[in-house]
Amino acid sequence: MQKYDTESNTRNLSGIMAGVVFFGLLAFSIFQIYTGMFGQYTAYIQRTVHLGFALSLIFLLFPARRGAPKGKVAWYDYILVLLSIIVCGYWPVYYDTIVQQIGGITEAQMVIGGIAILLVLEASRRAVGLPIVIVAAAFLIYAYFGPHMPGDLAHRGLSLQQLINSMFFTTEGILGTPLQVSSTYIFLFLLFGAFLVQTGVGMYFNDLALAIAGQRTGGPAKVAIFSSALNGTISGSSVANTVTTGSYTIPMMKRLGYRPNFAGAVEAASSTGGQIMPPIMGAAAFLMIEFAGESYWDIAKAATIPALLYFAGIWIITHLEAKRTGLVGLPKDQLPNRIEVLKKIHLLLPIVAIVWLLFEGFSIERTALYGIGITILVSLFRKDTRITPSKFVVALTSGARTALGVAAATACAGIIVGVVTRTGLGLKIGNSLVSLAGTIAINADMQLILTLIFTMIASIILGMGSPTTANYIITSTIALPAILALNDQLDVAVPVLAAHMFVFYFGIVADITPPVALAAFAATGISGGEPIRTGGNAVKLAIAAFIIPYMFVLQPEILMIDTTFFEVAFIIFTALLGMIAIGASMIGFWYRSMPWFERIAAFITGILLIYPGTITDIVGFSAFAVMLALQFVFKGDKGGKKEMQGAN
Repeated sequence: MQKYDTESNTRNLSGIMAGVVFFGLLAFSIFQIYTGMFGQYTAYIQRTVHLGFALSLIFLLFPARRGAPKGKVAWYDYILVLLSIIVCGYWPVYYDTIVQQIGGITEAQMVIGGIAILLVLEASRRAVGLPIVIVAAAFLIYAYFGPHMPGDLAHRGLSLQQLINSMFFTTEGILGTPLQVSSTYIFLFLLFGAFLVQTGVGMYFNDLALAIAGQRTGGPAKVAIFSSALNGTISGSSVANTVTTGSYTIPMMKRLGYRPNFAGAVEAASSTGGQIMPPIMGAAAFLMIEFAGESYWDIAKAATIPALLYFAGIWIITHLEAKRTGLVGLPKDQLPNRIEVLKKIHLLLPIVAIVWLLFEGFSIERTALYGIGITILVSLFRKDTRITPSKFVVALTSGARTALGVAAATACAGIIVGVVTRTGLGLKIGNSLVSLAGTIAINADMQLILTLIFTMIASIILGMGSPTTANYIITSTIALPAILALNDQLDVAVPVLAAHMFVFYFGIVADITPPVALAAFAATGISGGEPIRTGGNAVKLAIAAFIIPYMFVLQPEILMIDTTFFEVAFIIFTALLGMIAIGASMIGFWYRSMPWFERIAAFITGILLIYPGTITDIVGFSAFAVMLALQFVFKGDKGGKKEMQGAN
């Protein structure tokens, strides 16, 4: 975890400083619960107190470099903690003075604001990683040197005073919408997840997955998929999900006969899919509320079918691989007792409850708080799941610790959003991508597809090495405008939510896309495989994630936007058939081994079935039926032990 996940690279303190951190984390959670229950403070105070807690605790917990001693706090970090308290405490103390002053900021405020920007960048580097800091710093440079930029990128530029004022003394920069979401919705749902963990729900997900899928063909791989999908409902990290679930699924897969690179890829692809799994979606769902202007329920509903298709795609490919290599399920004595698993089914009630509460129109903050309360109540049903006072405190501190990276990421991303807002850079980039596609394309349809491809590439690059929240903020700020520009320049009407989901998906798959495939790299630490080859296999398994987003734009009905039940059912049916054909193409096996020309034909058939349109569906159905018939007529090699020996 510490090798591949920046958010896990923390100090192991003892003595007085361990107590200081403990009470700091506890106070952080109590503050958030209090404001969630009794009402938030004004925007500036709520966000700066939230930021102050996060910065101070980050400098105490996260060393400046990986090789630094982890048993004590460096002397300079005490100075950074003090500065964090001063700059973030400045707003609550001088709130009335700041909001009433007219014109620019004073010299003292320039110093305060300048220090705040540097503290946010350094905290983000430690708790989140270098990529987001590089992007934020580049945007600050762009904002200051605007008049000297080439071509259409040039703008009037911001003076140092204007830049600092915008970044820390308005709600357009660090204290903007991303931090607002972190200081309200996200923290409380991360706390909800921490309470679920204390009931043992994470291990229960694993047992449930084993009970359902363990004995099936290639059982451990399907356990990994099912367990990761369930854990994804409460997890906010692809890497964390990979390591926690993969610590037992990957060794099981290897013992059964899966190659190390494939075993690691199954877990990495499945765990990455957890970030697109409702209801929490790696906390990005709450950011999407503000950025896309949609209700939480509409976002969670829209994400459901694509997430199911994503995991269905991985399930199909792993099943075909298991059939090809002759791998069977786990023996019964290695599976949990199904009756005992069913006795703990009550642990799923809190997740069902929050979905119902949101559907009934409860506010997000209230839903999270009620979810925590229901979790505590449900835990009392059994002694081994009961949240004791000590577990209650652990949940409060672990929830706050998880929120540190999110707070730093959203504050740093606020810098990016602020620069884009002040300079109009997002629109410029969007228009440039559309124009580039227009110079290559021969018609409007081709220009649409090329623009989506360029946006996909930009989203994957921007998403490399960033956690889910920062990932979505960056891609929606920089890459998203290209899709929205299509509505103005072409005769298309791409729904705003579909555009947001498009960049969100491709930002997420950066975690398994080489060369910076953090989830795949983390999986190799357990599997012993090769990182790049594991990443390549993960991309092959998650091929649905590279196809489904195009459906968002071309066929928004998949997001359940302005559609009927029968339309959605037909879309799912054709998409699943398409995924079967594409899965067979990826593995080279269906009911028998497939030569290269059949694999190409299967891939094209899958695309035709997934692509919206009556003609493509008819051709796709026909091709699918012909290929299926040929699989039985020319049986050939059905796989099995011979294939398995070759694989091993």
